[in-house]
Amino acid sequence: MQDTAGVWLMTSLTTSPFLIALMQTAASLPVLLLGLPAGALADIVDRRRLLIFWSAWMLLAAALLSIFALAGSIGPVTLLLLTFILSLGSAMNGPTWQAIVPELVPREQVPTAVALNSAGFNLSRAVGPASGALLVAAFASVMMGAGVVFLINSAGFMAVLYVLYRWKRTAYFKSALPAERLIGSMRAALRYVWYTPAMWAVLVRSFMLTFFVSALWALLAVVARDDLKSEALGYGILNGTLGIGAVIGAFTLPRLRHHLSADSIVRASAIVFMVTMLVMAWVPYWLPLILMLLVGGMAWTDMASSLNISLQLSVPAWVQARMLGLYQMVFMGGMALGSAFWGAIADRLNSSLALTLASAGLLVTWPLMSRFRLLSGGEHDVSPGKLAGLLSHVPEAVVEPDPEEGPVMVTVTFRIDPSRADEFVTAAQELGRVRQRDGAMRWALFRDPADPACYVESYLVESWLERQRQLERFTVADHKVRDKVFSFHLDPEPPRVARMVYTQPPTKS
Repeated sequence: MQDTAGVWLMTSLTTSPFLIALMQTAASLPVLLLGLPAGALADIVDRRRLLIFWSAWMLLAAALLSIFALAGSIGPVTLLLLTFILSLGSAMNGPTWQAIVPELVPREQVPTAVALNSAGFNLSRAVGPASGALLVAAFASVMMGAGVVFLINSAGFMAVLYVLYRWKRTAYFKSALPAERLIGSMRAALRYVWYTPAMWAVLVRSFMLTFFVSALWALLAVVARDDLKSEALGYGILNGTLGIGAVIGAFTLPRLRHHLSADSIVRASAIVFMVTMLVMAWVPYWLPLILMLLVGGMAWTDMASSLNISLQLSVPAWVQARMLGLYQMVFMGGMALGSAFWGAIADRLNSSLALTLASAGLLVTWPLMSRFRLLSGGEHDVSPGKLAGLLSHVPEAVVEPDPEEGPVMVTVTFRIDPSRADEFVTAAQELGRVRQRDGAMRWALFRDPADPACYVESYLVESWLERQRQLERFTVADHKVRDKVFSFHLDPEPPRVARMVYTQPPTKS
């Protein structure tokens, strides 16, 4: 309701397609700017308190929108600014909201829970636009009708706050170590992405798909007003049709996942988006447009949920909210930049050419997107692996270092069969990526020229505390990688592990 009333209010305040499209940008840009910090906070701060704070923030922003609109003193700039502030709360709230899903259901039910969550969201997208449009149309002016919608939205957050207040949270993952600092937490997230191909696939596909598909959302109001010669109710019907399709898509997704891979679902969705945007561009009739928007809504849910599920089942709990924050940042960043870009193209040319170019862009870039394979979630077990308990052969520290002392150099000495050196090195490189992903600043594998059987793995970690975190972050899937490397060791005793803490030269008095 909020989105529909806000966009239609902007169409009554200005005739510029660019300013109308900027409403989508104002709704998406905060996620582009704050997705990673929001996810980092959700991984290091109590999630229930975060959700309560940002829900209260959004309540206040929606209330201010209502006050200005009902007073008749809102202009395009004020509408964009307050929409941005409201969306800022949504951006900070989003990663936390999605990250609590594994705290509410068993892991094997996460895909269904994500789809059901998507169904709830898209049910509101189906009912909300039509309801918002009817309310706007029920009043003598768009300004008054939009103000009432904004007021209803602000009241809705009170129900959310009540549920969060009553929720008794049980954390899915709780570290025994001190909480990370915000900057360090964000740095760890970026490092995790850099060394994780599965995350690259989700992020690259998310940005490229949303950048082109954003034309559909950004120019829907323009198509309703200019091509169909409709008012707020017509726009609400078109938007609601997308939402209905999205709800249908959410309920059919589990069956689709049973028969198709995530890659196949996303590929089919992209084809649907291309056809939908071409119909929007060149077929200005209600029936074919509604039918294609219905299918387009189904494709939207299938695409977004497949990307989300692929991410949720492919990352461990310690970094989950940060990855969801990055995902939302890239996803909505594509929406924000794409909306502004296609709105500017429509302003310069027209909406039909902008939609056609967006469809063509999706077709041309698809071969590049296909190079990034999505995981379906079952390939890797990312539950905690408890590596620390397996390191009984590591000497106990006689003097426990200060947690912030470092850097720490870790070496692991192997004796292998020289005839299998190539296999060992290949396996060790994969383990090296795991080490770097989980906190190693540098990693290298050395061999002894005087002893062809001797190899030493060496890596640096920022501090003693970061080394402890690295052990805690090891997953079951990481164990398989480690066990494969350690299986090359010939001696009956396990490989010798040494941990060396950097020593400062003594200060002169």
